[in-house]
Amino acid sequence: MDQHRFAIGEERRRNVLGDAYVDQSLRNADSFNRPFQELVTEYCWGTCWGDETLIPRERSILNLGMIAALGKMHEFELHVRGALKNGLSHEELRAALIQIAVYCGIPVGVDCFRVARKVLAELAETSTDAQPKKE
Repeated sequence: MDQHRFAIGEERRRNVLGDAYVDQSLRNADSFNRPFQELVTEYCWGTCWGDETLIPRERSILNLGMIAALGKMHEFELHVRGALKNGLSHEELRAALIQIAVYCGIPVGVDCFRVARKVLAELAETSTDAQPKKE
């Protein structure tokens, strides 16, 4: 394993998915799946996301389309959160989801909108909870 690329990958992974998710993934790694977690961190996040040719926002848009096409909604949810964290507006997210629906099929679009609405609702609730309540 290339330690430098792993370190870059862990930083990028944390920037997009958040510390809590990465900490849980690494904490849950055992002797069976640890090599896979290292591969994901070094290869996907270090080599791919560590390449500065595309900015994280662009990579997020690409990932939304590819992950949707694969029908991997658990990963899609993770990357909707990441795309928003990487600066995608709600309007841009909606436009990307409509394009996904056209190119991947309406049933995939339905799933993607369902997941995105869930994420947006959770984020809205969290931001509301963080603000002081009016009396």
